[in-house]
Amino acid sequence: MARLRRRLSAQLVAERAGMSRTTLRAVEHGEAGVTLGAYANVLHCLGLEKDLALVARDDVLGRKLQDAGLPTRARAPARKPL
Repeated sequence: MARLRRRLSAQLVAERAGMSRTTLRAVEHGEAGVTLGAYANVLHCLGLEKDLALVARDDVLGRKLQDAGLPTRARAPARKPL
């Protein structure tokens, strides 16, 4: 959608991103097997490279859910010094 909103052709974005139109189509459709670098190149061509940082941002809710379900390990009793 970002490419279409900017009225850029698939050929132009593919050339700027250094990939084939087939790879660009795979990026646009979210197909498995597309490298992260391909996504980064397309985002850069569209002026959306800052959005890549959002992918790796902290998932606060996910962490809380994960922590709530983690079992606690029983610890062995401490050894007394000899």
